[in-house]
Amino acid sequence: MKLNAVSSFRTYIEPVFRRPDFVQTGALCLRDDAGGTEVLLVSSLGAKRWIVPKGWPMKGRTLAEAAQQEAWEEAGVKGRVDQTCLGTFSYRKLVKGGIPVMCNCDLFALHVDRVAHDWPERAQRNRVWMTIDQAIAAVSEDGLKEILRAL
Repeated sequence: MKLNAVSSFRTYIEPVFRRPDFVQTGALCLRDDAGGTEVLLVSSLGAKRWIVPKGWPMKGRTLAEAAQQEAWEEAGVKGRVDQTCLGTFSYRKLVKGGIPVMCNCDLFALHVDRVAHDWPERAQRNRVWMTIDQAIAAVSEDGLKEILRAL
């Protein structure tokens, strides 16, 4: 098959300039109450959207352990983290200089047993417990919605 100029560019040249996706880790913070399972969401720093606590991998920690640390820093919760990834969702993040990059976030369940009144990012974020259906409606990322639906 003969390739035209645009098709050739997309096939051979464009991949050379495409940034690779970045890996992040996140905690799906869960607790059970009389009404069923609840999910903890936090506000994002910029747009104030509802998100799960997430961040970059940490040297000397598994992705699950890094997710556990992010849950403490961003949401002020502690608990037992599952080492098995629930799933991965993708989203676009603006990094220094406003450059958009794609991030793939591996999500780990954190079974919350302690909620602190004070935590490192308390002044920067809000947190709220929601039912799974409320969380599905509140988050923006389609892949995260799918992971929540699978609970």
